[in-house]
Amino acid sequence: MATGYDVIVLGLGGMGSAAADHLAARGARVLGLERFGPVHDRGSSHGGSRITRQSYFEGPDYVPLLLRAYELYARLEREADREVALLCGGLMIGHPDSLTVSGSLRSATAFDLPHELLDAKEIRARFPTLAPSDDEVALHESRAGLLRPEATVAAQLKLATAAGADLRFNEPVTAWEALPGGRGVRVTTAEGTYTGGHLVVSPGAWAPEQLADLGVPFTIERQIMYWFEPDGGTGPYRPDRHPVYIWEDPAGVQVYGFPAIDGPGGGAKVAFFRKGTVCTPETIDRTVHPREVAEMAAAAGARLPTLPGRFLRAVTCMYTTTPDEHFVIAPHPAHEAVTVACGFSGHGFKFVPVVGEILADLALTGSTAHPIELFRPGRLGGR
Repeated sequence: MATGYDVIVLGLGGMGSAAADHLAARGARVLGLERFGPVHDRGSSHGGSRITRQSYFEGPDYVPLLLRAYELYARLEREADREVALLCGGLMIGHPDSLTVSGSLRSATAFDLPHELLDAKEIRARFPTLAPSDDEVALHESRAGLLRPEATVAAQLKLATAAGADLRFNEPVTAWEALPGGRGVRVTTAEGTYTGGHLVVSPGAWAPEQLADLGVPFTIERQIMYWFEPDGGTGPYRPDRHPVYIWEDPAGVQVYGFPAIDGPGGGAKVAFFRKGTVCTPETIDRTVHPREVAEMAAAAGARLPTLPGRFLRAVTCMYTTTPDEHFVIAPHPAHEAVTVACGFSGHGFKFVPVVGEILADLALTGSTAHPIELFRPGRLGGR
């Protein structure tokens, strides 16, 4: 049995690697355990790009965390000496009363965030890759852009290791328990048993398995990301010409997309937001079927005149979704030596470094100055 760790981190994806980074930077003796390799495509921290934005249609409560996340992403780039963010601007497009537009405007107004409102004519003139209908508008945010998830995780693991964290890969956790009287935790893997003063559980799509006693009804959803080569090539889709976007139709269906960031042969990435099927990590269908490609191609072609062009590839990922689509970040209500971070519902990656900071606060001091009341599991009927 290995002992002597201040904090054990279960799961080293986006959130777990951020927690390991922040904990080790504060001098904690950290053990990190991950069921796969250091950077992998089996969970939710892959796919080449994730949108980041501050005018948050999901609610103004998120904005203070986003402002801090932007600071921490800049710090990560400096300390790890690699690019993880590209602020190429972003458009939230739809009818004026759509959640995507009205919710973004509400957050931008509440926090006096720089933004512009564009009508359809202005959108087409400034971003000719896009073809909104005459009754659609957009909120433009120059500070929006994209994050590189694989690079982010790798950078955080690099910094955590440099600060002394003991990170172990291909070592899935089979069981964990809080020791009586708040005397720490015991974690068991196929390789051995470890004890520590505190446990951070950031299990991604394995939350139903690892946090069964939390009482939160998580749903795991299979999602798909697609890449197409536009007609005429990717030149008009370069980041200096084409923004990230989230586009809501009258039925409430959202399509999102990115500039071409991987060279002429890399294509442009598009996807549906929240149009997945229920699965588990064990039963997820990793094959993307022709009918799914056709559905995405039709949706992209209705919005971007030079798409779909030629289909290049597609990959699956998983959302771990709560009933209200807000996160779970909190001390475990039944175990004082355990902190949980899960249920990020498809919109969590942009918060990765600030969630790591919060988890380090909770693990080492039991509290955080960041506003996390929205993320308590009790709101969902949990313990």
